[in-house]
Amino acid sequence: MNLERLFCPNIDCPARGQIRKGNLTIHSQQEKRCHCKVCGQTFAITKGTLFYRLRTDPKIVMCVIILLANGCPLPAIVKAFGRDERTVKEWWRRAGTHCEAVHHHVVGQSQLDLQQVQADEIKAKVQGGHLWLAMAIMVRTRLWLGGAVSPRRDLALIQALADQIRAIALCRPLLLAVAGLPSYVKAFQRAFRSRLLRPGKQGRPQLIAWPDIAIVQVMKRRRPTGLAIERRIVQGCAHQVQRLHQLTQKVPGVINTAYIERLNATFRSHLAWLTRRARTLAQQPETLTAGLFVLGCFYNFCDTHHSLRLRLSVGRYGHRWVQRTPAIATGLTDHVWTVDELLRYKVPPPRWSPPKRRGRPSKETLQLVKRWC
Repeated sequence: MNLERLFCPNIDCPARGQIRKGNLTIHSQQEKRCHCKVCGQTFAITKGTLFYRLRTDPKIVMCVIILLANGCPLPAIVKAFGRDERTVKEWWRRAGTHCEAVHHHVVGQSQLDLQQVQADEIKAKVQGGHLWLAMAIMVRTRLWLGGAVSPRRDLALIQALADQIRAIALCRPLLLAVAGLPSYVKAFQRAFRSRLLRPGKQGRPQLIAWPDIAIVQVMKRRRPTGLAIERRIVQGCAHQVQRLHQLTQKVPGVINTAYIERLNATFRSHLAWLTRRARTLAQQPETLTAGLFVLGCFYNFCDTHHSLRLRLSVGRYGHRWVQRTPAIATGLTDHVWTVDELLRYKVPPPRWSPPKRRGRPSKETLQLVKRWC
């Protein structure tokens, strides 16, 4: 066991979530448990991962997750591995919960200059109805920014997606290319606003819209003569739209939503529940939510993309190509993650803060604050 990469997960421990502090020792090598000298608790090294308290071999669980994330139907996995269908669904749900936490920690808490974002939604058939999946992508690095699931294609669905993008974006010039749904404009205009601080004044603070935010809608309509495409600048000027478009897309052309549509095609080809005219239907919304974040993390951290590779010169021997993932191109990681590394990634809990009490804090509390805060 490598104690340099582990931390105490106890939420009541002052040393929680901190590594290389010398507070961990090996409690049992056979059971793979560690001991924290600060809080006195012991914990398994798999706590906080997908494999915590699973009796099945982690390699089998990993193979099942990879097959599900690459379009293999659930009945085929049940027949091939001889597992109960409810067990496989539970593994998939746990993988989705784990990947959602990893995505919010690594991508959701980052601050990025997005430059251009494209957003769109997918209709998925489920048992007894359908669901809508809204997703967004950062064009320059192909980073999947997040998604939301809802039974209705309304403002609440788009607002949930816009709030995720707003949490990541820096206050920089930004181009938002979206589909023709009217809710996109209202949701993004609501999201990209900041409060105007007025010291000494009471009441609701004034909301100021971010400058240099351009919104472009690509509206598609089917007509007897063919598909008609209309591009409409809803917010911003044409010069700003053209500059951001040339900055983020290598191939010159008109404003489009091609990148998010390609991402939609990737999700449809990898998730059996999203395939068009398929007999495999999701029975619960949680199944689609889990698939959204599992495949999104695979896409961001584990899958290399041909358009992101870099040409590295090796002198007289010519050159070779360095493969990159969207997370590497964005600067969130420095290497291609394996599936095992993704599923074993531990999200650290928030740092410990001293409890609020009346009076002056004790010397012990001050020492804890000085060391761990």
